[in-house]
Amino acid sequence: MPKSRIRKKDDFTPPPAKQTTNLRMSSGRGWVAPVMLALFLIGLVWIVLFYVTGGALPIKAMHNWNIVCGFGFIALGFGVSTQWK
Repeated sequence: MPKSRIRKKDDFTPPPAKQTTNLRMSSGRGWVAPVMLALFLIGLVWIVLFYVTGGALPIKAMHNWNIVCGFGFIALGFGVSTQWK
């Protein structure tokens, strides 16, 4: 039986090196974290103030809608947090 021919394999060539890009650590959105935390704190203080004062503060005419307003500030804080990178 004849001997099979041996195919010559190509030499291994490594893939081309990736070019590195300089990453900026600051995304230019330094306002996001302070605004987010401020909205969280305003909402929390609004709700706590409503309960501690028995509904007299922050706005007496809003009655129980003060709770919704406080949670609204907290929700805005979560909305702002989506901009954080």
